[in-house]
Amino acid sequence: MPVLSRRTSELGTENAFVVLAEVSNLQRQGKDIISFCIGQPDFPTPVNIQEAAIKAIRENKHGYTPSAGILELREAVARDIGQRRDIPVSPDDVVVGAGAKPFIAYSILSVTDHGAGDEVIYPIPGFPIYESQIRALGAVPVPIPLHEARGFNFEPRELETRITPKTRLLILNSPHNPTGGIIPRPAMEAIVDILRQHPQVWIFADEIYSRLVYEGDFVSIAQFPGMPERTIICDGASKTWAMTGWRLGYAVNKTLAPAFARWVTNTESCASHISQWAAVEAISGPQDAANKMREHFLERRNLIVNLLNQVPGVSCQNPGGAFYVWPNVTEACALIGAKDSEEFRSRLLNEAGVAVLADIHFGSRVPNEGQHIRFSYAASRQAIEQGVARLAEFIRANTRVREKVVK
Repeated sequence: MPVLSRRTSELGTENAFVVLAEVSNLQRQGKDIISFCIGQPDFPTPVNIQEAAIKAIRENKHGYTPSAGILELREAVARDIGQRRDIPVSPDDVVVGAGAKPFIAYSILSVTDHGAGDEVIYPIPGFPIYESQIRALGAVPVPIPLHEARGFNFEPRELETRITPKTRLLILNSPHNPTGGIIPRPAMEAIVDILRQHPQVWIFADEIYSRLVYEGDFVSIAQFPGMPERTIICDGASKTWAMTGWRLGYAVNKTLAPAFARWVTNTESCASHISQWAAVEAISGPQDAANKMREHFLERRNLIVNLLNQVPGVSCQNPGGAFYVWPNVTEACALIGAKDSEEFRSRLLNEAGVAVLADIHFGSRVPNEGQHIRFSYAASRQAIEQGVARLAEFIRANTRVREKVVK
């Protein structure tokens, strides 16, 4: 039997989908599960966007497009990205892809060479595909820890110590998955000051949650002098307009746009023609539905943070953006005798019917930061109330049992 490549054998995954498969299996067995594990809006795609897609279908817009995307969408993206960040963006700087995720790989492929020892700095905890793609594409992963005491930001001096002559790319994600943390302006200024001393380093700015900021204004590193030329702005339709399944994302960088277009040609040929026209309407059309979704997410954030902070052994910061909370469950693990957050997560799912993700699903656990789990609050108010109530009862019930055993 022919063997698989080492690259494939070592390829990571996105554990939200692994846990989702666990949830589906339990639900097929008749178990009642409240799931907070998947990061996608629970709203339908706005009707005007659906209608734009139907119109595209009826107008026979079914074929290939240029690999970089249709001009109308690239123009809309350029206007939107430029206006919201107050920087000049040309449609020629924009490349459209089948979701934002492929641009993680395209960026690493475009600025590092396989096996050359080129380094990519990325956050932990962080979106797991960062590390997976860095390893698979033959670069060297260099994790930088995010700290709860800093609102889940890294220390600037820790960035300084990690940059070497081999560093080719820094990945920034704000608002952040999985913590919901944002990089405030003073922290971003400190990052910029460091990067100015290292002109060989590109920046991949994962800004897919940029419209879901609740505390202060969204800050992009591309807004600072000298940074737009070296920054790959990555955004997309999935989170803002509830279009996860439409698979439509885009990246912006003048120098790298031609390279990205070639990578698209070599992989997906082009993004869905129909989805591209839907995205034109999403960006350029009325924003009422998107604004309403944001209002709901803010209400849910306030609800879930308040409820979690009433649960025995749980403490939860108020995240500045996205639709995730990252509660500290170190004490809760001790109360129920769970050795770590992964055991806690597994027991919570199987004993209480509540599905969350553990910190180790987002990279190596940060030393001295305790145990954490992730809730996606892209769920109904009722689900949040019932899910957190189950969590509290799960901890109380197992704490009582443990106390009886000790006595």
